[in-house]
Amino acid sequence: MATSTAAPIPAAGPTAGPMRSAREVVPTALWNKQVGLLMRDYPYDSVMAGRVLGQGYAYLLTAMNHRGDKLGLAPSSLVDIGVHTIILDTVAYAELCDRFNGGHFLHHVPEVDFKNDGSVMKTAHRVAADGWEVDLSLWQDAAKCSPCHPGSDSH
Repeated sequence: MATSTAAPIPAAGPTAGPMRSAREVVPTALWNKQVGLLMRDYPYDSVMAGRVLGQGYAYLLTAMNHRGDKLGLAPSSLVDIGVHTIILDTVAYAELCDRFNGGHFLHHVPEVDFKNDGSVMKTAHRVAADGWEVDLSLWQDAAKCSPCHPGSDSH
């Protein structure tokens, strides 16, 4: 798969402060491990794996920040690959939930049918509004995405 090293594009207009990167909150050893898992399981080089992982973390941290808001957040299928890599590393994921979600576990509740309701791009905008870097090209496959349970605090 060809990858691009282009700088992330904000999904929303200007923000009040500098954009944050998931690399700032994920320990280096864990980041490297999860990038390695993505490279093992997908045809990604380290650049693409880092992009997907970073967006997965930005999505999850945004969802945790809005626990109880019932925003219906949803990742694209590419971002969802990063999310799954994170949540399947269960010990590290539980620690992430403890640290950023008040000890509450952010559950994974997939739906069978894909939907095309605009929730993926709305989510990209919410991630950017929360101050996270958004690599918009990873959110563009929104037409058949977001099979997560609508209106819940789950992924």
